[in-house]
Amino acid sequence: MSTQAPYLVFSGTNSRYLAEKICNSLGCKLGQMNIQHFADGEFSVSYEESIRGRDLFLVQSTFPNSDNLMELLMMIDAAKRASARSIIAVIPYFGWARQDRKDKPRVSIGAKLIANMLSVAGIDRLITMDLHADQIQGFFDVPVDHLYGSTVFLEYIKATYPLETLCIATPDVGGTKRASTYSKYLGTPMVICHKSRLRANEVAEMRIIGDVTDMDVILVDDMVDTAGTITKAANLMMENGARSVRAIASHAVMSDPATLRIGESALQEMIFTDSIPYAKDCTKVKVLSVADMFAEAIRRVRNNESISSLYVI
Repeated sequence: MSTQAPYLVFSGTNSRYLAEKICNSLGCKLGQMNIQHFADGEFSVSYEESIRGRDLFLVQSTFPNSDNLMELLMMIDAAKRASARSIIAVIPYFGWARQDRKDKPRVSIGAKLIANMLSVAGIDRLITMDLHADQIQGFFDVPVDHLYGSTVFLEYIKATYPLETLCIATPDVGGTKRASTYSKYLGTPMVICHKSRLRANEVAEMRIIGDVTDMDVILVDDMVDTAGTITKAANLMMENGARSVRAIASHAVMSDPATLRIGESALQEMIFTDSIPYAKDCTKVKVLSVADMFAEAIRRVRNNESISSLYVI
């Protein structure tokens, strides 16, 4: 009688830090695989143990650069050709998600393209977190388990800050639904920042809709890229009478000069999850782990159990 574990967890190169924490939570070992790099930048992927008839959970965020996506695609293809029973992509940060619609002529819908590539490669299921737009789930023809960073953020907020003076804010109108959900759950007021852009990653004008006088403001967003919007919103909150400003965001994309901007801004604290590795030095940045949440989702998917109870909001 076989004593093999019914499932295996593998990781791409740059998400290994998170995959190891997920495996610690699951009480299993991280699967062995080899990724060989060639002089011209090409690489090959091979599994170093038998995966025939096994359920595979492949952990890899598709953050820049695109090698992370290509690595995941090759992991999926190799698993399919090695007769894995099922292939579940665990993508804490789903890249290209900002390209979710045709917002001007002659542009690609990048999120749909990535969904197609993953499907053609051979995934049977996707587990991800805080997609930039919820409708991206509909780009897939396989089941999608969409987790939320609010599960760890709300626990931290309730344990750390007094709710009596708390105010939830969104740095742009697009995040109103997300901020409203936090506000209703915590029973706190909400304000909105309305911004206009000259071009991508460059804010032209911003104004506040609501009152933040003597409030401890928490800005809620799904990701921080260059930190231009979040820091401008934080400075504006303080100029309008806020007592303090902090921010939470699920994904620390943090392209330069984001760390410098956060360090020089009015933000007292910038809180991320570890969906993307953040290794730069900034005393204002705090990272909360989502490893336990993903481990529990993997456990429930494997046991055909509901994961809806994982959703706080």
